[in-house]
Amino acid sequence: MLKVSDLHVYYDSIHALKGVSFSVEKGELVTLLGANGAGKTTTLKTLSGLLRPRSGKVELEGAALEKIAPHEIVRRGVAHVPEGRKVFPRFTVLENLQIGGYSRAKGSLGPELEFVFELFPRLKERQKQVAETLSGGEQQMLAISRALMAKPKLLLLDEPSMGLAPKIVEQILENIRAINRAGVTVLLVEQNAFVGATLCGCPFGGQARRPAPTSMRR
Repeated sequence: MLKVSDLHVYYDSIHALKGVSFSVEKGELVTLLGANGAGKTTTLKTLSGLLRPRSGKVELEGAALEKIAPHEIVRRGVAHVPEGRKVFPRFTVLENLQIGGYSRAKGSLGPELEFVFELFPRLKERQKQVAETLSGGEQQMLAISRALMAKPKLLLLDEPSMGLAPKIVEQILENIRAINRAGVTVLLVEQNAFVGATLCGCPFGGQARRPAPTSMRR
């Protein structure tokens, strides 16, 4: 489904990604493991079009993505949940979710709302609440749900366990498994090896992959 080939990404003169290559098959739940500064966030930003590679290829179902604008990548089926959640703090939960579905036809978001409210009942209870008043765990639930409103084929998750209490992490991981079981391919990056190992125990053939240390630097 996703194929990354010999990806090179720079921040000015800093060579952040050096020849990164990997693939993710349809229906997989894959975790890329790496230490802080290894290049995990840079990789996801490149896949979602927020960064442009100097060279290399990113293909989704055989179509090249590396020169396409981020909003068009969303329309092609890729949704990105960034590190640190990045919800719209002054908007309500429902407004955040509606923003996530901007690429969909107006009035067609009902099934996605039903899905995310079933997945995260707290969000249904708090749908009129302003996002900045949510707990960290609830904001992570909202960030994931907002991405799901685009009805993605591929969901990119950047360290969803960061800064959360262990019980909340367990709940988020179970939700990620449920998303995968619903047919969404998931690529998750983590520096927490426990999280990666936990997800690898899931029934959909999850895999943990640690990139070569020379290939990813930021």
